Amino acid sequence: MPHFPYSTAGPALFAGLAVLAFGGIAVETSIVYPNVFHDVPDSLAEASEFFDVVGPGDVLPPLGAFTVLAGLVAVATAWRITAARRWLVAGLLTLLGGEFLFSVLYFWPRNEIMFDEGTAVHSVEFLRRTATEFETAHWVRLAVSAVTALLAVTGFLRAYRQQVRREVAA
Repeated sequence: MPHFPYSTAGPALFAGLAVLAFGGIAVETSIVYPNVFHDVPDSLAEASEFFDVVGPGDVLPPLGAFTVLAGLVAVATAWRITAARRWLVAGLLTLLGGEFLFSVLYFWPRNEIMFDEGTAVHSVEFLRRTATEFETAHWVRLAVSAVTALLAVTGFLRAYRQQVRREVAA
């Protein structure tokens, strides 16, 4: 039975979390968002009530932070495995820039507009336009998440293959 040496444990964790995060975003896209955005602004208010105890904003940011940490560990523990390094670094960069930074700069302000301020501050038309922009940009976030997962898995597989080759040669 294969084992995961120290140098591939970090990439394995990063790959697993990146795939899990992609799955979470895919579920959010296909199940949650159609309900949240079907009748803006009323559906936004309903979603706010529904997610009063726990919602995607409570789960996905900590998962993202843990995935970033795992990406840093993956790069550090597999740095000497040249076949994996660029894949893991690329995965970490797409996670940081394409998911985290994009979310902070683009999605977080729109979440506040739609779910915190709502019709008390904004017109219905503005909320509808904001929701449409949010949904459209979310497809980009989903694609970037898929790329992150693919890069992380490729990095892990390259690290694992290199480690197996070293063990066989030894």
